Amino acid sequence: MQNMTNKIGNKTLGTPKTYLELITAFPPRKITSEEELAITQNIIDSLLDQENLTTDERDYLHLLGLVVSEYEEENYPVADIYGVELLKVLMTELNLQPKDLMPIFADETIISDILSGEQPLTIEQIEKLSNFFHVSPSVFLKNV
Repeated sequence: MQNMTNKIGNKTLGTPKTYLELITAFPPRKITSEEELAITQNIIDSLLDQENLTTDERDYLHLLGLVVSEYEEENYPVADIYGVELLKVLMTELNLQPKDLMPIFADETIISDILSGEQPLTIEQIEKLSNFFHVSPSVFLKNV
């Protein structure tokens, strides 16, 4: 196992070898602050930087990931976005312009009408969008 030395406050973690040593060196617990989140993420990063994790290290990493995920879900909720609103977000995130979606819609007027809410997405367009963005077609339906 490669070195997993991390300084946490005044405490330095050595190179734990077993699951018990890992949870003893840095016991996973509910994260209650940004500081605890940063410390936990540093431990996760140090594990991810290693080339070959043992089963114990993978199990420990999974547990830390669950703890971080729980904190993030509670403190950084993601709004449920569907349909055209999701399409707009995806376009913004990927720096896409309406013309970039021409293979799906065939006409910029249709794209404009859909983005402005004047025209709903068709089943065929939803299928093409889900393939284009590599997401489930259900995310483009409002009441799923």
